[in-house]
Amino acid sequence: MLDETLTYALIKIAKMHRYRVAAELTGLGLHVGQEMLLNQLWREDGLPQSELIARLGVEPPTVTKALQRLERAGFVRRTPDPHRPRMIRVHLTEEGRRLREPVEDIWRRADEELLSRLDPADRQTLVHLIFSLWTCPSAEGERSLHADTE
Repeated sequence: MLDETLTYALIKIAKMHRYRVAAELTGLGLHVGQEMLLNQLWREDGLPQSELIARLGVEPPTVTKALQRLERAGFVRRTPDPHRPRMIRVHLTEEGRRLREPVEDIWRRADEELLSRLDPADRQTLVHLIFSLWTCPSAEGERSLHADTE
């Protein structure tokens, strides 16, 4: 049965936490998934839109729609690259920069909630195992952030 597999359990846990995070993001004026795009800009502001698409591993229309919403909300602005006018660069606004701390707090609390059910040794083991399994090509750009847990 599918519901007896580890994959099923991981998907259910991920969905449960995604819904929790989504509910809190709404209070900041964000839709679920937009924080992933903002996270790339918090790491490196002024990325080309094409680079955001590559880093996030999603379809171009998904990023375009998210950027339109973020731009309307005043969190980002898109401008042509001065040397390559066909290239669109995405920049955070001051409002977009201010979202970093509250968004990171939401994600930190989600981690704490998940790990609170485990004793300290099991927490460390789980984190180590999850990052060991994290080999998705679209995650490669962020994988190095967790080198200290490997």
